[in-house]
Amino acid sequence: MPASFLHGVEVAEVTSGPLPVTVVKSAVTGLVGTAPIWNVSNPPAVQTPKLVSSAVDAAQFGPLIKGYTIPYALAAIQAQGAGQAIVINVFDPAVHTSAVAATPYTLSTATGSAGTINLGHMGVSQVVVTSDPAGTTYAAGTDYTLDAIKGVVTLIAGGGINAGATVLVSFNYADPSKVLDSDVIGTYASGAYSGLQALKITYGTMGFFAKILIAPGYSQNPDVASALTTMAETLRAMALVDSAPGTAFATAIANRGTVGAGFDTSSNRAILCYPQQVFVDRGLDPTTGAAVNANSVAPFSQYVAGAMAAKDLTNGYWWSPSNTQFEGSLGPDVPLYASIIDPDSDVNNLNAEGIVTVFNSFGTGLRVWGNRSAAYPTSTAPDNFICVRRTMDVIEESVEQAMLQFIDQPISNALITAILASVNSFIRTLIQRGALVGGSATYDPAENPPSQLAAGQLVFDIDVMPPPPAERISFNVTIDTNLLQQLGQTNPLGSALIGASGTANS
Repeated sequence: MPASFLHGVEVAEVTSGPLPVTVVKSAVTGLVGTAPIWNVSNPPAVQTPKLVSSAVDAAQFGPLIKGYTIPYALAAIQAQGAGQAIVINVFDPAVHTSAVAATPYTLSTATGSAGTINLGHMGVSQVVVTSDPAGTTYAAGTDYTLDAIKGVVTLIAGGGINAGATVLVSFNYADPSKVLDSDVIGTYASGAYSGLQALKITYGTMGFFAKILIAPGYSQNPDVASALTTMAETLRAMALVDSAPGTAFATAIANRGTVGAGFDTSSNRAILCYPQQVFVDRGLDPTTGAAVNANSVAPFSQYVAGAMAAKDLTNGYWWSPSNTQFEGSLGPDVPLYASIIDPDSDVNNLNAEGIVTVFNSFGTGLRVWGNRSAAYPTSTAPDNFICVRRTMDVIEESVEQAMLQFIDQPISNALITAILASVNSFIRTLIQRGALVGGSATYDPAENPPSQLAAGQLVFDIDVMPPPPAERISFNVTIDTNLLQQLGQTNPLGSALIGASGTANS
């Protein structure tokens, strides 16, 4: 009924017809790990997802300090040149600490100061300085100053501590080794999400989910690997699972059939990353504060995640991550024989078992190598290809989110037509971009009986085929003796090669 009396004409604008389908983000890494947030002037809350889009954003998680996984992972991801990360730090400096009982220290005057003590740990708290033997407790700010980040106590001239004196010091220090797998996996308790579980809330806070999930330093543990895969199922993402450092080639393959080894899965959401990578560690030693400047070993997953995100942005999510060069590594931590022509090469045998590895040959650089998820060889369906599975995820989630604007409209031919037009327009766009070989959305009246329509339910069919990667290229080569007939015939310039007298023409 009209809201008021009108003797005349009015116009009401009605929105109908096809509406655009927006493609969901794919180049977003979900990173769960540890960061030295006690070394940041304005630290983010523990267990809170934070979006990192640049080196400036990454700085909130502190510098490279050995033992903390997030700064190293962000450096590896950003070394590939592109991609965002949703980062969840599970290191709590109030919980993950180790205690040092009262220990005698002699104040050094080698620096020319009144006296200093290097406690041998970074990130200290609850520092208590007393006389030796105990009896007098000294006061911070009066008798000494404390640099909690570096773990250095400095005597204040004129205070109660004599230069060169020996004192007893007890303290706690930040210890990332105290972080448990359960901290990384996380829970939902008292209305709050933690660890991996906190990735569930990012759509509500950021408008998208992470599509590449990593927990470097922890995903080699079977319980974390399983939790990553489960979360990938929930978010329509891929879980990157690492091998342990120094895992031998034969062991990596054997772990595909070893219960509890982390690689024993047939999930098409799991990408098995082997082996770990050697890199130049330019971080800080947490016991001395000095630069490490030595070779260390890092999980492969963080390099693969960065390569995947970069390739998504430069080529498209329908491109395989395989054969993508990555930066920041000196090479695998175990030797691998790589060849594109030898089916018995190490990298080929790893790929044959559904393991993504590293290809390194003469002049190739280090490349991510392998097209298939852990579903292979158990499953031979097209979605065992990583790029096919990811393309289907993007299509399905994009269509689902686009349907919000149609939900609760009256069911009519116009609504059915508008939905089909919207989805088919989206599919045609993907075909033009190369993300699909072909596809269409249809409405079948047989799948929509009156009783179902009366319940407010509509069913549509979508048939699509993402392009599989050209994993194997074969040539049939024949020695054709008939080609010998070309000898002695006209040369490319059109003159005879042999004259009538049998002598060669000039």
